[in-house]
Amino acid sequence: MGASSILPDLGTEILIPVCAVIGIAFSLVQWILVSRVKLSPGRDSGAPGNSGAAGKNGYADYLIEEEEGLNDHNVVVKCAEIQNAISEGATSFLFTEYQYVGIFMVAFAILIFLFLGSVEGFSMKSQPCTYDLSRMCKPALAPAALSTLSFLLGAVTSVVSGFLGMKIATYANARTTLEARKGVGKAFITAFRSGAVMGFLLAANGLLVLYIAINVFKLYYGDDWGGLFEAITGYGLGGSSMALFGRVGGGIYTKAADVGADLVGKVERNIPEDDPRNPAVIADNVGDNVGDIAGMGSDLFGSYAESSCAALVVASISSFGMNHELTPMLYPLIISSVGIIVCLITTLFATDFFEIKAVDEIEPSLKRQLIISTVLMTIGIGVVSWIALPPSFTIYNFGDQKLVKNWQLFLCVAVGLWAGLIIGFVTEYYTSNAYSPVQDVADSCRTGAATNVIFGLALGYKSCIIPIFAIAISIFVSFSFAAMYGIAVAALGMLSTIATGLAIDAYGPISDNAGGIAEMAGMSHRIRERTDALDAAGNTTAAIGKGFAIGSAALVSLALFGAFVSRAAISTVDVLTPKVFIGLLVGAMLPYWFSAMTMKSVGSAALKMVEEVRRQFNTIPGLMEGTSKPDYATCVKISTDASIKEMIPPGALVMLTPLIVGIFFGVETLSGVLAGSLVSGVQIAISASNTGGAWDNAKKYIEAAASDHARALGPKGSDPHKAAVIGDTIGDPLKDTSGPSLNILIKLMAVESLVFAPFFATHGGLLFKIF
Repeated sequence: MGASSILPDLGTEILIPVCAVIGIAFSLVQWILVSRVKLSPGRDSGAPGNSGAAGKNGYADYLIEEEEGLNDHNVVVKCAEIQNAISEGATSFLFTEYQYVGIFMVAFAILIFLFLGSVEGFSMKSQPCTYDLSRMCKPALAPAALSTLSFLLGAVTSVVSGFLGMKIATYANARTTLEARKGVGKAFITAFRSGAVMGFLLAANGLLVLYIAINVFKLYYGDDWGGLFEAITGYGLGGSSMALFGRVGGGIYTKAADVGADLVGKVERNIPEDDPRNPAVIADNVGDNVGDIAGMGSDLFGSYAESSCAALVVASISSFGMNHELTPMLYPLIISSVGIIVCLITTLFATDFFEIKAVDEIEPSLKRQLIISTVLMTIGIGVVSWIALPPSFTIYNFGDQKLVKNWQLFLCVAVGLWAGLIIGFVTEYYTSNAYSPVQDVADSCRTGAATNVIFGLALGYKSCIIPIFAIAISIFVSFSFAAMYGIAVAALGMLSTIATGLAIDAYGPISDNAGGIAEMAGMSHRIRERTDALDAAGNTTAAIGKGFAIGSAALVSLALFGAFVSRAAISTVDVLTPKVFIGLLVGAMLPYWFSAMTMKSVGSAALKMVEEVRRQFNTIPGLMEGTSKPDYATCVKISTDASIKEMIPPGALVMLTPLIVGIFFGVETLSGVLAGSLVSGVQIAISASNTGGAWDNAKKYIEAAASDHARALGPKGSDPHKAAVIGDTIGDPLKDTSGPSLNILIKLMAVESLVFAPFFATHGGLLFKIF
């Protein structure tokens, strides 16, 4: 075992923070570039100097704008006004949400401290170590206090990353609209850069905070690495518990507004989407930011924090941790650091190396992002595995140590990385209107909404097949090579290109908002076509992002499950024992219960919204004629109140289940519940996301009328189009509330069980102890 890694420990201690700082610096540079698009109508709003590339094509741009007569101040002023309204709405909602979540956070932190402190009766004496009873470790109060601290750290980081993402998106949406006047390429670059700001900030922040936390905790723990990394798991729990409320609250908010706006506006009143006469239109655009951006940001941050924590916990009881080899121990963080650099190079491909000139180059360019980042990352992982790992080492595997070579660990990470790419492409195939599945769904609209719904559901169920095989193969390969550690690093591999994944994901809602602003500011039809093209590509990339989130959630929660089983000292989980089997059944039911809650919340909130929108159309004189303004604020308030009220029960279900099961039924039943919820949750999540995405793009396919087939299905307002709108409306809560929240349910229950494992192992299973 004597051979150590090539990279010295000092190298690691420099590499990780430097990569994180580079990531943060890069996102600031992108932000400065976006902010060059001026939103205040100065004397130079159309002057050559403002086109970004004055001289060569500055003059031409100026002429085009003169021709279209778009060089007027009103458009810019209007865009700025609308952007302001959206930004204010989003900020006020997030502040309200964070107040409630903050109360919960403090309460849960106290709970963690009490539960973990009570394991040894709050004693201050040193305890024998969990995995090595011959040595003495820190008292049980230490992990209790430090787990609580890392929980709060994770929660705050998660909240901040969501909030910053939302701020950037609301900053960039109107700028994207204004750039669309100059052509689709300019608008694309603005939207994509803004997405990149969020992706890099989040990846770098998550890495930096985790790295600093480890170093600070090390001051106290010294050589007891097992205890140290156990205390760090709270970081993942904090990240995901905030993500849950962000996802559920934001999802209910955005879909209540969207469904309300669509049903009254498009179906009853026959006015286009994002028409300024529609009272719910501001709430709908605010929703895109709080649900898709803030929610998605927190969600992927949570995945990232948890997969790092799961890998670190397993590593700390393997040869890395026992021999105190710092570099291989921090292998998961080194992968993420290299990922930031890889994504940085990849981003330049989209913004600087290739310029987009036509509408049909948008989607290929985004797909190229995924491929380039995956290929470069594979090389990066190879190099890292070669320099940061010893040639061979042992990994803890349910009680014994398993011998592993460094190339095997490389394969574990790579298999996760490529599985992510495959899931992304399968998702794209099933949700993009360039391929037959969505075109078939659109075609089924000829016979009404019912066939559209049937086709859409079938598509979603069918789209589970390949992703599940991809996840299954990566689990098998990585487990055979490196036990649970292999699965944890496979999840990290899938998330290693998180900066690019988030960039193309955040790009979607930004373009969506840009289209809404163009419509509300009354810009010309050509500009709306450009933003629609950006938006349709954005729908697909959002679906790809959700695919990544779900796939990584499955791997992460399996890794956490492994860490939980080791920590709770269960050697095998036997499905045939009744204790475990009832857990499996109940666990498999939880995603359905959770989905029922979130869907019904969206439904009842949408009902209130529809009534309000109808009331305004019926009672405000001159609203349909466009002579008087609707009352946007009431609709925003309805969405805010509904989502705050409705996010509590589903959140409580997820947070309380592991506690109740662990305390009353013990760790065996809990392991059953975790396995059951993982197995059923992944299927529902994939099918719900893809069904919703397909319905949305089937509607866009009919509206864009880009092919003879699409034109035959009718202009906007035809019967097939109305059927497509109904499908899209049903799909909204599926793809933006239930589906994406489920992956948090899967991860969160697993990481929570891991954090509370010492308590459940000593005090759990009350009911079985009585009988």
